[in-house]
Amino acid sequence: MTAQCIMVLGTTSGAGKSWLTTALCRYYARQGLKVAPFKAQNMSNNARVVASADVQGEIGSAQYFQALAARAVPDVRMNPLLLKPERDTHSQVVLMGQVSAELTALPWRGRSLKVWPQIAAALDELRAENDVVVIEGAGSPAEINLSGSDIVNMRVALHCKARCLLVTDIDRGGAFAHLYGTWALLPENERALIQGFVLNKFRGDASLLAPAPQMLQDLTSIPTVATLPMWWQHGLPEEDGLFDDRSVVPGRITKTVAVIAYPRISNLDEFQPLKNIPGLRLQWVRSPKELAGLATTDWIILPGSKSTSADLDWLRSQGLDAAVAAHAQQGGAVLGVCGGLQMLGEALIDPHGIDGNAPGLGLLPLVTVFAQDKTVRHTQTRFVTGWCSPSPWSALAGVSVSGYEIHHGQTAQHPAMAAKGDVAHCVLPDGLGWQNSAGNVLGLYLHGLFEDPAVLQALFGAGAPTLDAVFDGLADYISQHFEVGVLASLIAPSVPS
Repeated sequence: MTAQCIMVLGTTSGAGKSWLTTALCRYYARQGLKVAPFKAQNMSNNARVVASADVQGEIGSAQYFQALAARAVPDVRMNPLLLKPERDTHSQVVLMGQVSAELTALPWRGRSLKVWPQIAAALDELRAENDVVVIEGAGSPAEINLSGSDIVNMRVALHCKARCLLVTDIDRGGAFAHLYGTWALLPENERALIQGFVLNKFRGDASLLAPAPQMLQDLTSIPTVATLPMWWQHGLPEEDGLFDDRSVVPGRITKTVAVIAYPRISNLDEFQPLKNIPGLRLQWVRSPKELAGLATTDWIILPGSKSTSADLDWLRSQGLDAAVAAHAQQGGAVLGVCGGLQMLGEALIDPHGIDGNAPGLGLLPLVTVFAQDKTVRHTQTRFVTGWCSPSPWSALAGVSVSGYEIHHGQTAQHPAMAAKGDVAHCVLPDGLGWQNSAGNVLGLYLHGLFEDPAVLQALFGAGAPTLDAVFDGLADYISQHFEVGVLASLIAPSVPS
């Protein structure tokens, strides 16, 4: 078996590559084909835990969801290189699911020669095991300053002779110039791989686009094979973007949840199910003014962070530390997840130079010590019974839950505070979750809480659409809006030249 490879390229970041790749994975899986996704290199702090050869590792969240859309088991080979930004000029490098200190220390261009053999091997293994491999590019394939060290766009396409789609965000304006300019900057052998242009996020009457698609085809010999209308409520978690009110399910708002959006926020995709719950408004907040501007705030969430101490310092510089504390003191619900849990404690101690020392927010009597080794694992557990009452979270008592952990910190009761009687109530075993004595502040190491149907049912009496339903909706959407026969032609056997 040697898979036919389809590659989704974009004129820019945010053009819709991840979305379209996911839709194609489900579309071809529904044809009875064995499908796998692939992205050679992803830069994102949104990561998921996957198993590989008895070792649990990390891949980008987009490839994790694409694997589920393909009805495949997520695998580190689907995203062999993951870059997790820790600051503007530095990223942690994860190769084949594991952190590589050696690669992290290398300059950007110095990595490509070292990692390409493993990237190519991972792709070749997936090709040998599947009927179709749907590949996602990164940024633009026409970044001529990076083409010499490219390991994620056209080098991948040429390696597997992929049939490529080039997608652009027409809502930004300049779409036809973006498409033509990208095509024009590619060498002839790379242009030859592009099978069609895709206009994404279109609003209005598609007939008004004429004669531009035909003019573009006259210039490039490449047809525009799809015009995809703007679709805000598709339900797929955003890879790196922040959601806005246009993606909220319409209806009367009965609960408002504010998520603090610090600079190194991670795993933001895990809150997508909350966006899909009718009556719940999810709002990003970056300042006390934005928080105060909400009519009501039922919950404040401190999400995960790739640089907890730095984001905690940012929180203080914005004055959000006082705003979160005031909300908690007034009995408002506060939830910290992973890095957010660490922030809620009394202190962060870093003996190995992993993240940095910092005083915590003091809303839970806990202390976090950063370890050299990262904890990366799937976790199945159960919330204890006998929660502090009254509590916004007490409906979780006794509920079984599954999720994942990605953290360096190890958190425990603050010994001096415990000696004085200030003890956090353990709500998950093995140091995974604590609640304050008043019952309104909760900290968890478990990611993926709101992706568990039992949790949604317990907390909200309702569930969000299943991921399977979301994936099927994406496949239906492209079936409707691609030109007839295009999707079939992308996987048709090659004609010998």
